[in-house]
Amino acid sequence: MTTTALKARKEFGKTLAADIAHRLRNEIVTGQLKPDESLKFDALRLSFGASFTTLREALTLLAAEGLVVAEEQRGYKVAPVTLDDLSDLTHARILIEVDLIRRSIENGDDDWEIRVISSLHRLAKIEERAPENYPVNVEWKSAHRQFHEALVSASGSPTLLAVRNSLFDRAERYRNLSALFRPHPRDKTGEHRALMQAAISRNAEQACSLIRTHIQTTSDNVAKYASGVIGSR
Repeated sequence: MTTTALKARKEFGKTLAADIAHRLRNEIVTGQLKPDESLKFDALRLSFGASFTTLREALTLLAAEGLVVAEEQRGYKVAPVTLDDLSDLTHARILIEVDLIRRSIENGDDDWEIRVISSLHRLAKIEERAPENYPVNVEWKSAHRQFHEALVSASGSPTLLAVRNSLFDRAERYRNLSALFRPHPRDKTGEHRALMQAAISRNAEQACSLIRTHIQTTSDNVAKYASGVIGSR
């Protein structure tokens, strides 16, 4: 096999592993794959048509993100959801989000403000079209992510942004639990609008306080209303 062919095969394998990781990640965070569910190689090979090596690479990527757990001599399973994990994840997210939003407010230009405003506008339009079920709406979830990404997009720290994205994915499972079990609707529209206004007004202290409360409220809802369906450790 030529050097060019070997390089192409390597790049294809890497791309395929990333694609499989992306698909599995989505199934984990949306709850299609349940916490503690075994990820058997034979079933995955039938589902994705990939080699053992490619599957292991994909699962290793997800293990590094905390969405999959490697079991000694037993393969892999979906990471559990626990109150301890939720508490640790919430603490890490608050530290990073607060730092990133503060940096963005300091560094953000007119284009950054436009991104924040336009992403919130898109999110609001989706909520108007589907006021009852938007927390489980795929389109809403995408727009919600884009709004929060816009808020921190002027931070100037690719490393912190990459860590933030990984934590955001892990938190999606807990957000789903919060939406499913809390007895009363949450005014996320109002929370997001307040975040936008504080950010573009360059009020860093208020924006940091709001994002801290925004994240902590989800954690508190899960701990209060969904503790019966998740473990303690």
